[in-house]
Amino acid sequence: MTVIDISPTVMQFLLAFIVVAPLLGAVAALLPAPPGLKGRNPDQAVLRHGVTVTGAVLIAAIVLATGFDHDHPATMQATTDISWIPALDVRIHLGIDGISLPLLLLTALLTFLCALYSYFKPPAGPSPKAFTALVLVLESGTLATFAVLDLLLFFLAFEMVLIPMYFLIARWGGDQRRAAAWKFILYTLLGSVVMLLGLLLIGLRSGTFDMVALATDNGRGLTTSVQVIAVLAIGVGLAVKTPMWPLHSWLPDAHTAAPTVGSVLLAGVLLKMGTYGFVRILLPVAPDGMRTFAPCLAAFAVVGIVYGSLACLALARKGAKGDLKRLIAYSSVGHMGFVLLGIATMTPTGVNGALFANIAHGLITGLLFFLAGAVKDRYGTADLDTLAGATGAALYGRAPRLGALLAFAAVASLGLPGLAGFWGEMLTLFGAYSPAEGLSRPAFRTFMAIGAFGTLLTAAYMLIVVRRVCMGEHSPHSELPPATTPADAPEPADAPEPSGTGPSATTPPRPATPRPAATTPQLADIQMYEAVTWTPLAALTVLAGLWPAVLLGLTDPAVQKLLAGGKS
Repeated sequence: MTVIDISPTVMQFLLAFIVVAPLLGAVAALLPAPPGLKGRNPDQAVLRHGVTVTGAVLIAAIVLATGFDHDHPATMQATTDISWIPALDVRIHLGIDGISLPLLLLTALLTFLCALYSYFKPPAGPSPKAFTALVLVLESGTLATFAVLDLLLFFLAFEMVLIPMYFLIARWGGDQRRAAAWKFILYTLLGSVVMLLGLLLIGLRSGTFDMVALATDNGRGLTTSVQVIAVLAIGVGLAVKTPMWPLHSWLPDAHTAAPTVGSVLLAGVLLKMGTYGFVRILLPVAPDGMRTFAPCLAAFAVVGIVYGSLACLALARKGAKGDLKRLIAYSSVGHMGFVLLGIATMTPTGVNGALFANIAHGLITGLLFFLAGAVKDRYGTADLDTLAGATGAALYGRAPRLGALLAFAAVASLGLPGLAGFWGEMLTLFGAYSPAEGLSRPAFRTFMAIGAFGTLLTAAYMLIVVRRVCMGEHSPHSELPPATTPADAPEPADAPEPSGTGPSATTPPRPATPRPAATTPQLADIQMYEAVTWTPLAALTVLAGLWPAVLLGLTDPAVQKLLAGGKS
């Protein structure tokens, strides 16, 4: 069933346009604007160009989704297959199925919202021309990662996003931005070198780099030892990008230093590239190697869940001088741990839970970083102790709508039933309860118990953040009864008369001591452009939570086919 009947040729064009248009838009952003498009403010004109290009890509992605055959989500659609390097059998092979389509839509949506937000609130830093071009290159590389079906093209697209993100952090970031940018680029580049070796090993040993053919073969053309080496090499590169504990240490620094838009794209899109590689490449292409390392992957995943939560609890406590953006970054380590745990189960339930958690994390954490950026802009800091203050009101009293939306995003992040974050975690834990054949059930049920404990820790630190940032610190003085002024105080019965006066003398009343008014300085509440930017993320969080079949109906048939070795 398709919402709109679109011919295969148009579908091919739409997918190619989605991948290539941002790259062409980036080139156009760096060129001098035509006289009629310069406008009165060239900086605003180039930011408007970014909104136009990302908006066109989003519209094309929505049309592509409406033309997608939802009755056969396991079949690759809108495919393009052109020979590129015949000597290595490298092809320009594009296509989408039920696994990649949601990630394609998420990327197009988040990039458009970031461009729109930047238009109304331009980033502080160098020329907006470079900023717009970098965001568009980043979008092109991310979309290509989810659309290509050739191992070498996947690697090129995977690497294409590193340089734009490096400059977004280094040039438009906050304090310690250069150190954070270098840490980001070094970690990811070192991981990518190892990953390239694993991809070349698979391609050369199997005789093809085509991901569809490799998935159909399901590892039968590769020996177990080759699969084990390939999973180890590729898995390290993907784990750095995910990020998996203990390869996560670049993430908090990058998020803390990055501009708001950079944090949203890093958490909402770039982290998904690593987990997508596990599902698209390692699970179907090297199943024996994955089965060997699945217990280790699950162990690292649950350690990440607990570690990320404990780090957030440490940052959230009073006097810790924790940073709100850094806390959200550590929460991503825990949330992506659930994704890795679902993948490690190698079951349809667990992998579907991982894919659902991927999308939920992109929506919720993207919204959280938007809100954290807005709070930092208003207060001038993201320090939790400063945000909490001692007013007894904080955001609820100073910007109530902003405080309410932050509380909504926080409870969505902790996995409240009825919101998107719930289903991914629940399905992941169900998958761990009954892992794939050949995996240790006692071990995975232990991992399930640890993961479930991690959900309690997540609820604890998120509720602490809501209480402190939205409600303010508890002030013991606020519970004291109103002080009695001297003018109101009754005279004691045996009080002596003032010396030097008789009974008829009058004493002028002492003036009442004025009490300082408990005023709460107001902050700018949610602006119109912020409401337009954030509402789609909040609405989709509710939609995915109340109607999970919208997403699971796409992913489940594709996951079933992928795990069955290309057979529906």
